[in-house]
Amino acid sequence: MGQIIAVVNQKGGVGKTTTAVNLAAALTERGLRVLVCDFDPQANATSGFGIDKRRVKHTSYHMLIEEAAAFQTVVQTKFADVIPSSADLAGAGVELIGMERRERQLRKGLETLREQYDVIFIDCPPSLEMLTLNGLVAADGILIPVQCEYYALEGLSDLMATLRSVKRKLNPTLDIFGVILTMFDGRTNFSTQVAQEVRRHFPGKVFTTSIPRNVRLAEAPSHGLPITAYDRTSRGAVAYRELAEEVERKLKR
Repeated sequence: MGQIIAVVNQKGGVGKTTTAVNLAAALTERGLRVLVCDFDPQANATSGFGIDKRRVKHTSYHMLIEEAAAFQTVVQTKFADVIPSSADLAGAGVELIGMERRERQLRKGLETLREQYDVIFIDCPPSLEMLTLNGLVAADGILIPVQCEYYALEGLSDLMATLRSVKRKLNPTLDIFGVILTMFDGRTNFSTQVAQEVRRHFPGKVFTTSIPRNVRLAEAPSHGLPITAYDRTSRGAVAYRELAEEVERKLKR
């Protein structure tokens, strides 16, 4: 039975969607059955896999409000299976207000797909509101991308408080699957210092592989391709393949 992992950080621009897309593609390359649920109204993970949002009939929004079964929302690509998103998801919080157990809607949908995959990633929006709450309740663990910059740890205390609250009240088995250092620049002492600080805050949880700043990594989404397909030899592609190896080992444990 596959693990469900929410990729989450309420701070934008930390490499959350980049990690969801490229890690999923690298794990698929390693032979794992991978599903990415795009749960961000910006739908960047959807376009990152080359899916045309305008041509998709059912999305994570339709699954959430029960207008479509989970299996009806899945789009197959050669890089991973994807539940696409759309701007409709932005208003879903209002529609969920009248629903019983509204924070469990995503879990209800994804549980029906769990047996078909080795891992399901939920690309959460950069906030700690109803959509992210659904992601945390649905997940077995959370994957936290942390950018190697001055404000890296700012706001993570809010995420940890939310995690503890969800664990206490709604999802007692939820835990931190891992922390990924992103936009790392090994040429600077500063990146190294931030990395040390993050490792101190999350002992034993930070992956050995860090994701470097890389122009090719930034270009890939505009071509609708993961970095492993856009430029296999780039530093970004090498890093995500190494990270996938670490993640696969952890999934098997």
